Amino acid sequence: MRIAVLSDIHGNLPALLAVVVDFRRRGVDQVVNLGDSLSGPLLPKETAQYLMAQDWVQLAGNHERQILNLNARSGPSDVYAHAQLSDVEFAWMASLPSVHALNGEVLLCHGTPTSDCSYLLQTAEHSATAAEIESRLGTVSASLVLCGHTHVPRSVRSHGTLIVNPGSVGLPGYDDDHPTPHAVETGSPDARYAIVEKHHGVWLASLITVPYAHQEMAALARLRQRPEWESALLTGYMT
Repeated sequence: MRIAVLSDIHGNLPALLAVVVDFRRRGVDQVVNLGDSLSGPLLPKETAQYLMAQDWVQLAGNHERQILNLNARSGPSDVYAHAQLSDVEFAWMASLPSVHALNGEVLLCHGTPTSDCSYLLQTAEHSATAAEIESRLGTVSASLVLCGHTHVPRSVRSHGTLIVNPGSVGLPGYDDDHPTPHAVETGSPDARYAIVEKHHGVWLASLITVPYAHQEMAALARLRQRPEWESALLTGYMT
């Protein structure tokens, strides 16, 4: 089985469509989406409607939770997405699991198996150490763990478990204050995803970079008065 792994679309429908064209060209048997699909100043409603029409396995990330539970501290990306969505999209988001076991040997999560807002393969802007990864996995015994949240494409094999983060389909850079202030910058405006497959009993991963018309989405971010998104979408850097 060949599985296309998507995460962190963030309302960037053109990037998503470019990824779909690419994995259909390569041939996959199943598609999984690890969450954070809508938050941002781009096309949240259109992206939600596209995703709702697919037969993919899909998770809720931390931003799905945050969009559904707006409060006085909510960020502008969640506030904008919430304002564009209707009860139909909210109901779909609320139906999504945060963790999912697939085919008896694959674990899907957004952040870590126990938290949708913690990094698994990163520590702020740095790669996580082997000890950190082992601690964050806890008692998970799956042969393949698929995670997102960091937007950084990476694969690590730990004690026989392959852990794959496909990177972000729709947002190649961002700032965050948790656990400490840091910036994540992939250095490329391209969309990212992964394909995983089992060969002779061992999981393999390909981390894939796909160009798309990113200038259009950067212009939309500028129109929405989000210069940090414009920079990230144009260059993969925050400045």
